[in-house]
Amino acid sequence: MAELETMDDFAKEIDNSMRTLSKGDLVDCTVTGVSDSEVTVDLQYFAPGIIRALDYSGDPGFSIKNDVKVGDQIKAIVLRSDDGRGNVLLSRREAQEKLAWQNFAEMLENKTDTEVKVVDAVKGGVVAYLNGVRAFIPASQLSLDYVKDLSTFKGQTVPVRVITADIENKRLVLSCRDILRERREAEKAEMISNIKPGLVTEGTVQSLQSYGAFVSLGSGVDGLVHISQISSTKRLKHPSEELEVGQKVKVKVTAVKDGKISLSMKALDESVAPKAVEEERVVLPKSEELTTNLGALLKGIKLD
Repeated sequence: MAELETMDDFAKEIDNSMRTLSKGDLVDCTVTGVSDSEVTVDLQYFAPGIIRALDYSGDPGFSIKNDVKVGDQIKAIVLRSDDGRGNVLLSRREAQEKLAWQNFAEMLENKTDTEVKVVDAVKGGVVAYLNGVRAFIPASQLSLDYVKDLSTFKGQTVPVRVITADIENKRLVLSCRDILRERREAEKAEMISNIKPGLVTEGTVQSLQSYGAFVSLGSGVDGLVHISQISSTKRLKHPSEELEVGQKVKVKVTAVKDGKISLSMKALDESVAPKAVEEERVVLPKSEELTTNLGALLKGIKLD
């Protein structure tokens, strides 16, 4: 059985070596040699294949000495079946791009998440390389917050999703924003699930409305302190009478419903507890004292 498999493999190699290669064909190769300027590959053909350094990768950080190893299995596209020296001239870069754009279309459709390293900051965004193809991330898609200095992202690895894959114009656009928003929403949902009525915590006044104050509890989670729950000592016309944006406050969770959190400051105020009032003991005067007092009242009154 082993001999039959060997003979089959040998026959396949002969067939491959006798096949005709044309410009644009996609072929499988094995790296057999690496120099400063080119890579030699075996493509199971009667002639060896040559890939020039500039045709190996479009990534500016690519190093032919560090990134290519003998034995690497790669795919390449035929540029010329004869380079004039008896070799087949190939391009791994074009093969990568062709396969990459097919992959980008699938990633766009499936909303696939991946990661890229930002290599440069340009006008309106940053540049990264995905599968060896130059990609652009607009500033508006880089973060959930406004980015003042794009250069701070240079060298960072960020999560991305393909939002534009235009193969005709070679335009690849990525976004971090949707992934970051989904992650924040997941963190928010997890945090809310751990918040129970009765919890006492500290927050920061985020905004003031006529009906109450929104207090940030962290991780994008906030709750509402209704105007009636701010003060226990007076009736407020507006929350600004007691609070200001940025102020740290202590609050108690009174309810959690449909992801909305109700808070109270009033519930924590000890003054809301009713004070015990001692009943005054009423002591009635004796009958003699009543008579005397009555006599004193009538004294000096002249009766006709």
